[in-house]
Amino acid sequence: MQLIDQYLPAFQFQERHTLISDLPPKILLDAVMHPGTTEDPWAKGFIRLRELPDRLLGRLGAASELSQRPAFSLDDFMPLGRDADRELAFGLLGRFWQRDYGLVRLQEPRAQFARYTEANLAKLVLNFSTEPTPEGRTKLVTQTRVHCTDGSALRSFTPYWWLIRPVSGLIRRRLLTRIHKVAGSLHE
Repeated sequence: MQLIDQYLPAFQFQERHTLISDLPPKILLDAVMHPGTTEDPWAKGFIRLRELPDRLLGRLGAASELSQRPAFSLDDFMPLGRDADRELAFGLLGRFWQRDYGLVRLQEPRAQFARYTEANLAKLVLNFSTEPTPEGRTKLVTQTRVHCTDGSALRSFTPYWWLIRPVSGLIRRRLLTRIHKVAGSLHE
């Protein structure tokens, strides 16, 4: 069973993107964690745009959680595990529709994430997995699943999902390309 299935078997939202590579699975998954791999200029630009209202309010003297922290990134995700050369999984808890994302951190994410059930919250698992192809190549897959813990969270998250979904898909596809490029440099 994949880690993503262990941590978030039930979900209301999902996106999946793939890239075919000649590189071995281990190198591809190692590249995900290589410094700088996830730092895409387009992703940074979209995140800046998404965070702009809250950061501007902070500069104008209003309460702003984001003005006290770096821009949102993969560093905000909690590591949930690695299954050898098959999968890496990361979790995120929050109220992503709020200006400051409403993030919740867990002390022991691997032990707590699957059973965490706070009201009005979205649980997100992002994974990177590898699958062999019949031609002997490697399929690199990224999948994002989101489960809203109750009707209130679902009503709040649904319009947010439809707004960010096209950008999220673009970021994920660019991320796969960056992972492949970094993996290629590690494999040389």
